[in-house]
Amino acid sequence: MISSKKSPDKSDRLPASNPSMQTLDLLMMRRSLTVKDMRDPGPSEEQLNQLLTIGSRVPDHKKQVPWRFLTFAGTARKDIGKILRKVFEKNNPQTEETLLDFEENRFMRAPVVIGVISSASADNPKVPEWEQILTAGAVCQNILIAANAMGFSAQWLSEWYSYDDDIKSAFHLKRGERIAGFIYIGTGEKEPSERSRPDIKVLRNNWKK
Repeated sequence: MISSKKSPDKSDRLPASNPSMQTLDLLMMRRSLTVKDMRDPGPSEEQLNQLLTIGSRVPDHKKQVPWRFLTFAGTARKDIGKILRKVFEKNNPQTEETLLDFEENRFMRAPVVIGVISSASADNPKVPEWEQILTAGAVCQNILIAANAMGFSAQWLSEWYSYDDDIKSAFHLKRGERIAGFIYIGTGEKEPSERSRPDIKVLRNNWKK
């Protein structure tokens, strides 16, 4: 499934709101599925491009675009897996082969993996770095929701390799860049059970002077 709408042009007038009961239902029912329960197929190249386009439609103060994408599909997942194995073994000498095999196959758990890279910078005094970091998180959430709307399952993970300097070097991260997360996307093999959710009455307070 893919949206029939094209991305608007800069000069297009857009509706102030988009009432959609279907969207509200999707958001009320949205649930991540663990990667161990995913299989082929994943998004096509056309679907992947639309996911990244939708992911990029987020609030972005002063249009800084403080994010970019790394995508992993096909043999690229095996190639990065060999690096994961090597680095993990270096960091954890005498690790058993079964665990090294698991590390090598992390990116094979789903047909497509999208890495969202936060390129937030403190150089612009008009746009706090924290706001830019939040924007990258919004990109991740947009992709999760869009993947569900396309009929796929998705999970947002970070895991150890998001913070390892050797792996970040292999990802060619630039100075100051950080990994906001990896979005694993595939077709769900099972329906996830609902998990506990926060009590909104506990979280909410009405401000009073």
